[in-house]
Amino acid sequence: MKKLSFRRVSHWLHLWLGLASSIIVFIVAVTGCIYAFEPELRSIFQPYRYVEVQDKAFLSPHELREKATPYVYKAPADSTNVIYGMTYSTANKAVMLAYNHYENGYTIILLNPYSGDFIKDLPLKDDFFRVILAGHRNLWLPYNIGHQIVGYGVLIFVIVILTGIVLWIPKRINKKTIKAAFKMKWKTSLFMRNYDLHRVLGIYAAIFALIIAGTGLTWSFSWYSNSYYKIISGGKDLNLWEPAKSDTTLIPLATNLDDLLWAQSNKEYPIGKTGTFIFDFPIAKSDAYRICFNPDGTTYYKRHFRFFDQSDLKELKGGGMYGIGYESSSNADKLYRMTYDIHVGAIGGLIGRILVFFASLIIASLPITGFIIWWKREKHKRKTKSLNIG
Repeated sequence: MKKLSFRRVSHWLHLWLGLASSIIVFIVAVTGCIYAFEPELRSIFQPYRYVEVQDKAFLSPHELREKATPYVYKAPADSTNVIYGMTYSTANKAVMLAYNHYENGYTIILLNPYSGDFIKDLPLKDDFFRVILAGHRNLWLPYNIGHQIVGYGVLIFVIVILTGIVLWIPKRINKKTIKAAFKMKWKTSLFMRNYDLHRVLGIYAAIFALIIAGTGLTWSFSWYSNSYYKIISGGKDLNLWEPAKSDTTLIPLATNLDDLLWAQSNKEYPIGKTGTFIFDFPIAKSDAYRICFNPDGTTYYKRHFRFFDQSDLKELKGGGMYGIGYESSSNADKLYRMTYDIHVGAIGGLIGRILVFFASLIIASLPITGFIIWWKREKHKRKTKSLNIG
């Protein structure tokens, strides 16, 4: 019986955990590749999101809601539809009004921000990038089931990466062997080229894979996100998201609160000049107005959510760490807020997304090249065993 060693255990874990998580990793990585360039692809394939810039102010949320009413409530069956709010962007982009359709679910209507003219109706269930995101998050399975499968699959993949790094380290460590371990050998057999693709590309992508997987796990397990925050904050508890609630005992002081809040927001934020601005209406009696300004249209970590009572516009506390301005946040909160932007590479701009794209492409190839290595070796073992028996 062969003596167990750390390297042998690592090989066993790398092989069988890699095979167990291979399909999950492949789907998550391929969909991640596509989603990495979602902003750029939308601008190319969805030109209707852009409008001609005009020398006039945007219509208010209240005015846009009135303009959209005929398109939200087309038939008697639409009476249960609910308008949530709208997202304003820069001067050359359409406003996105979000509502819930009784049959199609979450839907967006694109409107001209200057005139309120209808541009397009977009049910998110038919949106290509939402379909891709559903594969990435939950393998197109029911969310509660698929999301857990993805979470455990990625957790296993982290172990596969770490054991892969152990196996990559040469048995004899010196300058020559380390240098050789980073190089592909092209003038060799097809099997060895496949082996090198798995080994060499795997080590180049390992750090990126750990970052992508590590950030992704914050949405899979609460114990993981809480532990991660405790580590970066020195033991503090994660300030979780919580919506604010209006005082249901108050009587509204005015009938034009939508416009009053819009006017206040225009004084405080450069709406239409940079970033994005969200204005959500209260739906239930206990709901509050919710606004959110993001000064950067390509990242999310600087978003600041604010809540206002629907009766008197008194500012309310809510939103967890996102209810505090980014500049006023602790260093731990700033880092945690960057999680999504690090995950998709947006924190590094276009270069960051390109790096994530290629890293995800390599990650998607690893289950394939790894399976070929295992299958070829198993085939060789069976052939050798057959010859010995014969």
